[in-house]
Amino acid sequence: MADHSEEESLAGRQIALIDLLDRLLNGGAVLTGDVVLSIAEVDLVHINLRAVIRSITPDSPAPW
Repeated sequence: MADHSEEESLAGRQIALIDLLDRLLNGGAVLTGDVVLSIAEVDLVHINLRAVIRSITPDSPAPW
């Protein structure tokens, strides 16, 4: 997690998408979300989504 001073220094900068993805994969990220399918305001299906995204290297192999 970045400290507060680093966040302030990056606030006004433009970051290329590839640099952002590189930082994201090096540190890892957790994505969460909810999907609700409903008809006539009746919820029929509720799905919770959670995914961990990180890079796999020879030094830190996949846990499976």
